[in-house]
Amino acid sequence: MEEITLNNGGSNPGVKGFKGNTLQQLPVVDWLADLPEALLDTDLVEVQFKNTRKGYFVNSEHIAIEKGDMVAVEANPGHDIGVVTLMGRLVLSQIKKNRINMERYEVRKVYRKVKPVDIEKYEEAKAKEQATMIRARKIAKDMMLDMKIGDVEYQGDGSKAIFYYIADDRVDFRQLIKVFAEEFRVRIEMKQIGARQEAGRIGGIGPCGRELCCTTWMSNFVSVSTTAARYQDLSTNPLKLAGQCAKIKCCVNFEAPMYVDAQKDFPPKDIPLETVEGTYYFFKADVFKRQLTYSSDQNIPANLQVISVERAKEIMAINRRGEKVMSLQVKDGESEVAPIDYQNVVGQDSLTRFDKKQGGGRRFERRDRGGRDGYRNGGRRVNGQQSNEHRSNYRNRRDEDNE
Repeated sequence: MEEITLNNGGSNPGVKGFKGNTLQQLPVVDWLADLPEALLDTDLVEVQFKNTRKGYFVNSEHIAIEKGDMVAVEANPGHDIGVVTLMGRLVLSQIKKNRINMERYEVRKVYRKVKPVDIEKYEEAKAKEQATMIRARKIAKDMMLDMKIGDVEYQGDGSKAIFYYIADDRVDFRQLIKVFAEEFRVRIEMKQIGARQEAGRIGGIGPCGRELCCTTWMSNFVSVSTTAARYQDLSTNPLKLAGQCAKIKCCVNFEAPMYVDAQKDFPPKDIPLETVEGTYYFFKADVFKRQLTYSSDQNIPANLQVISVERAKEIMAINRRGEKVMSLQVKDGESEVAPIDYQNVVGQDSLTRFDKKQGGGRRFERRDRGGRDGYRNGGRRVNGQQSNEHRSNYRNRRDEDNE
């Protein structure tokens, strides 16, 4: 039976939109895959190679290719093999997002869909990457070069190898390239990457439980400083702020602008508040509740007082006139009223609410045990002492038992 899908006016990318995303880094969903006119906007296609390396090529021959197809594309020298990850209108959006200047970008051609011979050469070249990387690291160490070979990528036809390396300072690797060329018998290309890019190429799971942002969607990296953490009152402990790249996590920057905007009208933190009780110093701030916490000691939390932003600004204005307020919490001339945060109406928070005696029940009497005074036969206590009548009856019963 033919399956019928109703078009409700929205986009339905289906299998085509997600095709080719499996086990790929920086995956892209073609949400215009069900619109044929979107493919006619441009002949450019996005092709992804190993890990996060992508390139843009022109399908000038109008070869029938789809998202997820493996294609052979022009390279220098020879050809390379990659996977088509995007076609049509969204390619232009990706170019704009990645800030690529097409006037300076060298656009190369898509040759063909891969053939069995191409796949055989491609797999043969990929099989040498791990051994090549280990050997390259040993050579760089023997040459006393301050660099780390992070990854090796062979071109699809095996004629060139790209060595990705990390270095803090500039490295003169001219002699290294000659040694690599003699050792591996291929054309050598050295490409320097940062610690964040290396983490994106390797991949992993972040402390949030999700896949790393640099692996899934981030392609442009900006510097992250501890200032962004201070605006959000985050711990500046490097062990807590560092990600898998040993740098400050990129997500620290995500919410920083919102915190900066929220604190624009906050009073300065370096101005203490003068009261009759003493001087109070800024301790911490709750940005979204717009509350400030002050301490009576400048170095340690002592006698903490929580006030609103407006109250702090008001006290500072009074201090500038040379006057002091009676207290941080209470305005002059007003009575102190504790804010009601929660009120117990039905008594459901009492731990002993089930222990209360219910009226109308039979009261249990306590019997004498081991010669102790107690309630029995209607005996009563008067001011904490048993009545004389009850004591006399008790002595008579004891004497009868002894006889």
